[in-house]
Amino acid sequence: MGRLAEMQRKLLEQMMGPEAMGVANANLVWSDDKVCRNFLCGTCPHTLFTNTKMDLGACPKSHTERLKTEYNAAKEANPTDPVFNRFQMEYETNIFTFVDECDRRIRAAHRRLEKTPEENAKTTNLMKEIAEIELAIQGGTEKIESLGDEGKVEESMKEMQAIEALKSEKGEKERELQQLTDTSGASGHQKLRVCDVCGAYLSVLDSDRRLADHFGGKMHLGYHELRNMLAKFREEREKRKAAAPAMSGSATDYRDRDRDRGYGDRHSSRYDDRRRRSRSPRRRGGYE
Repeated sequence: MGRLAEMQRKLLEQMMGPEAMGVANANLVWSDDKVCRNFLCGTCPHTLFTNTKMDLGACPKSHTERLKTEYNAAKEANPTDPVFNRFQMEYETNIFTFVDECDRRIRAAHRRLEKTPEENAKTTNLMKEIAEIELAIQGGTEKIESLGDEGKVEESMKEMQAIEALKSEKGEKERELQQLTDTSGASGHQKLRVCDVCGAYLSVLDSDRRLADHFGGKMHLGYHELRNMLAKFREEREKRKAAAPAMSGSATDYRDRDRDRGYGDRHSSRYDDRRRRSRSPRRRGGYE
C-alpha cells in the first residue's frame, strides 16, 4: 500500500508541480545549494533508473521546472558568468563518476566470467574423468548382461555393485565440475556475456524477446543516455581546444600586424627619446 501511495504522490506532483504539492520551497532560487545542479544542467541520474535494480531513490535536492527555466534564462543573458561554467563542470564530473562506477562493475563481471589456466585444466580433467567413468559403466552393463545369459548370478551381482560405485563416483565428479563452473566462470551451457552498456548478464541462448526487453529496458536506456552525454562532453571539449589556439593565434596576428605598421617601433623610439632627454645634464640642472 505504501508503494501505491508513493506512485500516486509522484503522479500528482508531475501534474500539479512540486511547489503546489508543498514538496519544493517556493522561495528557492536556482543558485541555492538545495537545488539539483544535475537537473539544472541536463539530466539527474536519480530520474533515469526508477523501478530498476539500479534505483537510486528520490534525489535529495529540488527538481523544479521553474528554477530550470530561470537558470537557462540567466545563462542566456550572461553566458560568461563563471558560475555557469562551474555548474557545468560539476555536472560533467557527476555523470562521469556514475558511468565510471558502471564500468567498474562491467570489468568485475568480465573477470568473474574468465577462468584461470588452472581452472581450465581442472575442468578439462574432470570432463575427461567423467567420460572415462561413463565408458566403464557402459562396459560393465554389457558384462552384466553377458554374465546373466551365462547364468553366473553371483559374478553378475558383484559387477552390479561395481557399476553402482562407478555411478556414485561419476555423480561426485559431476557435482565438482558444476561447483567449479559456478564459482570460476561462465558455464558452457549458459554462455554468458556482459552488456558493455549497463553491465547486465546476457546469454547467447536468450530468446529474441528477452534480448529486446533488455535493450529496450529502462536501465539499459538510462546508461545509454549517460554514455551519449559523455561523448557529447568530449566533443565539446575538443571543439574548445581547437578554438583556443585560433584565438591566441589571432591575437598574435594583431600584434604582428601592428609591428609591421611600425606601431611597436614608434612607441619604443619615443620611450627611448624621453629617457635620453631626462638623463641629459641640461635637463637635470641646466648647467654646462
